[in-house]
Amino acid sequence: MELLESLDFHRVREALAERASTLVGREALLSLEPKEGLEEALAQQAAVAEALAYPYRMGGISDLRPALEAARKGLRLEGVQLREAAASLEAAVALKHELLAVGEHLSRIAQGIGEHAYFLRRVGECLDEAGEVRDEATPRLREIRRRVNPLREQIQQRLMALMDRYPEAVQERFITQRRERYVIPVKASFQHRIPGIVLDQSDSGLTLYLEPASVVPLNNQLAGLRLEEEAEVGRVLFELSALLAQDAEIDSTLRALEALDVARAAALLAEDWGLIRPRLNAEGRYWLRGGRHPLIENPVSNDLELDSKRRILLLTGPNMGGKTALLKTLGLAVLMARCGLYVAAQEADLAFPDRIFVDIGDRQSIQENLSTFAAHLVRLKAVLDSASERSLVLIDELGSGTDPEEGAALAQAILEAFLARGVRGLITTHLSPLKAFAQDTPGLVNASMHFDLVHLRPTYRLVVGAPGRSYALSVARRLGLPEAVMARAEALLGSEGGRLERLLALLEQEREALRQAREAAQAERLSAEEKAQALSRRLAELEAERERLLEEARAKALRLVKEAQERIQGVRERAKAQGQGRALQELLALRDRYRPKDTPAVAPPALQVGSRVVVPAYGSGRIVELRGEEALVQLGAVRLAVPLASLRPVAPPEPERRSSSLRKAQVAPELDLRGLTVEEALLAVDDYLDEAQATATNPVRLLHGKGTGALRNALREFLRRDRRVEQYHDAMPYEGGHGVTVVHLRRSG
Repeated sequence: MELLESLDFHRVREALAERASTLVGREALLSLEPKEGLEEALAQQAAVAEALAYPYRMGGISDLRPALEAARKGLRLEGVQLREAAASLEAAVALKHELLAVGEHLSRIAQGIGEHAYFLRRVGECLDEAGEVRDEATPRLREIRRRVNPLREQIQQRLMALMDRYPEAVQERFITQRRERYVIPVKASFQHRIPGIVLDQSDSGLTLYLEPASVVPLNNQLAGLRLEEEAEVGRVLFELSALLAQDAEIDSTLRALEALDVARAAALLAEDWGLIRPRLNAEGRYWLRGGRHPLIENPVSNDLELDSKRRILLLTGPNMGGKTALLKTLGLAVLMARCGLYVAAQEADLAFPDRIFVDIGDRQSIQENLSTFAAHLVRLKAVLDSASERSLVLIDELGSGTDPEEGAALAQAILEAFLARGVRGLITTHLSPLKAFAQDTPGLVNASMHFDLVHLRPTYRLVVGAPGRSYALSVARRLGLPEAVMARAEALLGSEGGRLERLLALLEQEREALRQAREAAQAERLSAEEKAQALSRRLAELEAERERLLEEARAKALRLVKEAQERIQGVRERAKAQGQGRALQELLALRDRYRPKDTPAVAPPALQVGSRVVVPAYGSGRIVELRGEEALVQLGAVRLAVPLASLRPVAPPEPERRSSSLRKAQVAPELDLRGLTVEEALLAVDDYLDEAQATATNPVRLLHGKGTGALRNALREFLRRDRRVEQYHDAMPYEGGHGVTVVHLRRSG
């Protein structure tokens, strides 16, 4: 109990209890204790984790224990109590079936909830929603109530008849009950007119409530039936109460509901306080990253680690610097982890100690004649007697409360004993000799709480590896104490004490400079990482955009190829039916459509009808008509409308240099068309004749082969229509015969 109070664990319990849904869960949380073993704590952690992942509700479940206790004592429960118990059990059964498929641990807990089938069925059969016993509860009750209603109606009819017979005697015309018997209000002055029994009177005495003699036997009969009904109802309620008391599953259900409520409350606390699930180990390591005290408003987070090499941290520094808060931060985290709760940190890996020893605060006892120092020694003796290498020790102000020299000696001896036992611990002190002892002792590490001397306030940041200063003289001088007093204090401190303070101050300055440099380097590293990440994201976006564009281009190309193939196929089919000329025109149009567009050229000057021009992608031809910005060009057997800007004039050959030019620009005298389709061959011949005419290559040979004759016939039809051709004929038999057509061209110009 003292341990829990020292670490303010009661406040954690209260916060948990506020989040409980049931009274049994609230009571369990207010008395929450650490688990006995590591496995038990891990199981509770797992249940809390599942409760966080699946936020179930426990509404509609009341406290069953008072009714259950009364029923087990043999008492009869009222219908409302039984109905409330049944409603709670129905809600518990519904929760059970909801959680059976949720996680491993919650489903195992939920399996402890019983079905309570017989009790719930009997309650449903015997009681209505308001807790009243139904007529159908027993055959006897149904028979009694069947007789009551007609008898009640007979009494009321007889009373109404009496009031109609003696209207002057009736105070008001209504029927009421006194002493559970039906009566009518009669004027006191007319009492003698209606024989009967007076059961009550008004406050003024002017109205008497009279049971007429004629309905006395009927009222008696009705009273008898009521007694029988009450006895039968009581028997039914006794039966249902006994069923509740004898339900073998009820205790298991209560335990399961308590465990589920505890897990859900712990999950809610983790959400509200921003807690995390700690790792638990059996190696004696205590590590908190960003650990904070959950009960302090706006706490400062600190990193803290204890292990086999760093077994005890000796924490020094000024008062009100956060040393005690850090002790409680570690102690509360370990205590909450032992209870299976989440802890206040960014990350945590905590050992599961066999015991936690805490000596925090002033525990002097007047009754036991113990001073502050003696009270500390009593608790330290308990630690020395019982601590093991699996224990955690948290001691505040070790060696205080007595002479500093003797206190330091005693404190050093205690620290040596702790180290010999292998305990882990966090210990605070103000004794300077212990700082030097920690500096040279393996397993004992100096640490301090940083203090902002400029603003005279603590920062509550833990600094590991260097002892802390008390800052007494610095703070006093900063606050304006007379310089003479400060000089005397420094003189009394002595050269050795002043040297130690100066060394500590110098060390602190160097440590602060290193911290700032480290933070600056870390900031630069983070900035570089952010830029690298941004660049990686941009490169990924560009790569994705490139892939998208390539995919679109591939899709477009496939679409164009498919469209062109379909059109060519259509042209081929029409060529068979309509002749080669029209087919060639369509092929030329297709080639123009799918050929990459050239950059528009400036329209050449002085183009006129009859001028020979070169049409890009089609070869040379002659202008037969001008149409504004277009010209109609004769290309062999085909006429094509072409923009003037795309035409290039063909220069006439110079006579005096004719032979030299021809020799330099001649083309091959033979064109091999074998293996080409008709369309491909016609396009090739059209270009070839342009080149041959332009270079004065005449005659030329078209090698088409004999085959079926289809290509030969198409070529002959093309040549017959082409104005560039003067004549054509088969080659000599020894030069190819019918497989070669010799073409004689007209002279250009």
